[in-house]
Amino acid sequence: MLKKLIKSWARTSNILNSNEDILKWVEELNNSLDVNIISNKLSDSSYWFYDRESGSVRNKNNSFFAIKGLQVRIEEKLVLEQPTIIQDEIGYLGIICKEIDGVIYFLMQAKIEPGNINKIQISPTIQATKSNFTQQHGGKKPAYLDYFVNANSHTIVVDQIQSEQSSRFFCKRNRNIIIKVDAPIEVLKSHKWMTLGQLKQLMRYDNLVNMDTRTVLSCIPFSTLKYEGEDLSGYFTDKAFYRSIMEKNLSEELSTIYNYINNYKMFDETMNSIVPLHNLDRWEMKDDGIFCKEQYSFSVIYCDIEVESREVREWDQPLFKAEGIATFGLCTTIVDGVRKFLVCAKPEVGCFDKIELGPTIQLESVRENEESNIERKFFANYNQKENVLYDVILSEEGGRFYHEQNRNIIIDITMEQVGKLPEGYFWVTYSTLNIMTQFNNCLNIQLRNLLSLLEV
Repeated sequence: MLKKLIKSWARTSNILNSNEDILKWVEELNNSLDVNIISNKLSDSSYWFYDRESGSVRNKNNSFFAIKGLQVRIEEKLVLEQPTIIQDEIGYLGIICKEIDGVIYFLMQAKIEPGNINKIQISPTIQATKSNFTQQHGGKKPAYLDYFVNANSHTIVVDQIQSEQSSRFFCKRNRNIIIKVDAPIEVLKSHKWMTLGQLKQLMRYDNLVNMDTRTVLSCIPFSTLKYEGEDLSGYFTDKAFYRSIMEKNLSEELSTIYNYINNYKMFDETMNSIVPLHNLDRWEMKDDGIFCKEQYSFSVIYCDIEVESREVREWDQPLFKAEGIATFGLCTTIVDGVRKFLVCAKPEVGCFDKIELGPTIQLESVRENEESNIERKFFANYNQKENVLYDVILSEEGGRFYHEQNRNIIIDITMEQVGKLPEGYFWVTYSTLNIMTQFNNCLNIQLRNLLSLLEV
């Protein structure tokens, strides 16, 4: 299986659907779809309302999600407050793969979400909240759902519960799952087969491959699949990256990281509390949204939505609207012929278990703190264009976020340029990160998304 997946990672030509075919397919679908999204007022909605008793914006069925207040205190001092999305259910982010003519292909969907900046993006085979696939909205059952409900009937490549954006959601997670199916599969007009290498190339286009696809693909267990000792380096242009995937001497990296993370979880005294929205003194609830009285990285708006091709064509809902474009950056270097990545243990307000590994830098467009030494060195190298391996604008999840885009950057840098690492930063191999991804809630979604960009 390892060789077949790496072969798919390297395969960008002689494929079922060329990149040109995919781009034309997305363009034609976009041109044929009617989408209408307009701002509205909460008082105009017949489905969503403010429930003062619970202090939340919710719908009449108490389904999908709600918006409540979140307050963070350290030693009784209030240090942060904001609205947060409460979505206790776990949804499917699932991809079917299949071996076709000796190559593993992934069945990808052209899917529109209400908050997408460009209508359609390349999405997993299935992307459905529990409320969706249990048909709480009264719509149709998502296509291909039964394959994932009956996953044990197929080869399970990945099956992990992974975190979502912890700056917006409170303890939100989704099930990232890939299954390999051997039986014939009907391919709907909304879906196409793509190799892993092809998907990596398509990730170089702004806002084309969606966040859910990127997080699922980042979970593929290259470093834990059975390896027969065969030299697969011929598939790699970057030999240091190949050695980073195959590196097995990981005990020191893993023990150092887990010691830091476990100490944080054990001794951190930050207290997070869910409170009524009307208790957030720094925020103002208006009929057209929820807005911070100071500069903040997001607000909440209400929208009327009409989209063709969805299970339900018309609805209204709240969406979180970002202010500006955030920057997620990952430093990489080669040490003794092995590629390593600079990651940072990152606590976030909505994190399921307080802290996860994040990228080198993770900066909202609205920043409260001065630039750190690591950030200054990162941007100094970013300005040297020859050091930039990836630089692409990619969207966040369009089901809850309105037109939210982030700049994703991976740069080459030397250890000497970075210097002594601050507390909580670690140079690690891809193998260490890939193994940690096989456990729930170890790598945050920003780091997983950056790792998904890597090409062989």
